[in-house]
Amino acid sequence: MVVDLLTEWLKTRVQEAGAQGVVFGLSGGIDSAVVGALSRRAFGDDVLGIIMPCQSSVQDMLDAKLVADELSIPCIMVELDDAYQLLLGQYEAFVKIGNEEKARQVKGNIKPRLRMITLYYFAQALGYLVVGTSNRDELEVGYFTKYGDGGVDLMPIGALVKSQVRELAKFLGVPECIINKVPSAGLYENQTDEAEMGIRYEDLDRYLLTGEGTDEIVRKIRTMQKLSEHKRRLPPIPEL
Repeated sequence: MVVDLLTEWLKTRVQEAGAQGVVFGLSGGIDSAVVGALSRRAFGDDVLGIIMPCQSSVQDMLDAKLVADELSIPCIMVELDDAYQLLLGQYEAFVKIGNEEKARQVKGNIKPRLRMITLYYFAQALGYLVVGTSNRDELEVGYFTKYGDGGVDLMPIGALVKSQVRELAKFLGVPECIINKVPSAGLYENQTDEAEMGIRYEDLDRYLLTGEGTDEIVRKIRTMQKLSEHKRRLPPIPEL
């Protein structure tokens, strides 16, 4: 069974690393809820979920707390608003981005990178590994921040497409409101994954599982894969 396989995989990987448990971000979304539930099954109390609001929606914070309560996940909150504003002020003293869409993306990517720093602080302090919450859809098309939510030690749901994550969530007892929530990275107001990617998870799932899709969908996915290839590889090193 998938749950048992992933639970044992987590245990094996953490044991091989000589670590004691895992730490992960709780965003209030389905992916982090599933990762939290799997981690709890694998390590009991040796897990830590961290809610990291950074100019975030209040609802996301409440949803993250709900997940922690319903799944009995040890949890803390680290607010990153002040750190974000301080850094942004420093950056903008040197460079101001005139293009509104580009500025929103550049500013938004600071947030997952701050969260990565936070997760690794606690991981190192506690002797834990950092578990990522990216699914296969996000990894395949590069819908993640390099050295942000892509900067982790383990990715237990990285082989599962979104529909499979939903099925797993139901089995693991994730609250229905979280399962039915519109997927969003929460980097800015009213953001949704599908609108930003320009493709529905349903179509992306279908292509990744079967290779099928309209010409337009296939072309778009392959273009996204090509443009994001650098995110899935270590930095190139020249041969001398």
